[in-house]
Amino acid sequence: MSDIPSDLRYAESHEWISQEEEGVVKVGISDHAQGQLGDLVFVELPEEGETFGRGDACAVVESVKAASDIYCPVSGEIVVVNEALADTPEIVNNDPYGDGWLFSVKLDDPGELDELMDAEAYREHLDES
Repeated sequence: MSDIPSDLRYAESHEWISQEEEGVVKVGISDHAQGQLGDLVFVELPEEGETFGRGDACAVVESVKAASDIYCPVSGEIVVVNEALADTPEIVNNDPYGDGWLFSVKLDDPGELDELMDAEAYREHLDES
C-alpha cells in the first residue's frame, strides 16, 4: 500500500498539497503516482510567476516508462519551484512528500483546498481505481 500522509490534501490526479504559510501551498505527486510512473529521468516545472487554473496541466514528469502531465490542484501563481529536480529528478521517487516536492502556489481561492480529498478519501479513491 502506498504511503498516504494524513496531514496533506489530495487531488484525484494524484497531486498532494500541504499548507506552507497563509495563502501558499506546496505541491508534489503522491507515493502512488511516483510508483506507477517508475524511475523519473526528467521533470519539467512551470516558471515562477506563471498562473494556472485548478486542473490545468502545469508540469511534466518523464520516467523510463512514460511522460505524464502534472495538474495544478488549485488556482494561483507559481511562487517557487524545486530547482534541485533539474539535476536529480529521482528525488521525487525517493522522497515524494519531502525533498521531492515540485512547486509552491500562491492561492487565488483558499476555498479550493476544501474541495480536495483528505488522506482517508484519497485511500478510498485508490482502492476504487
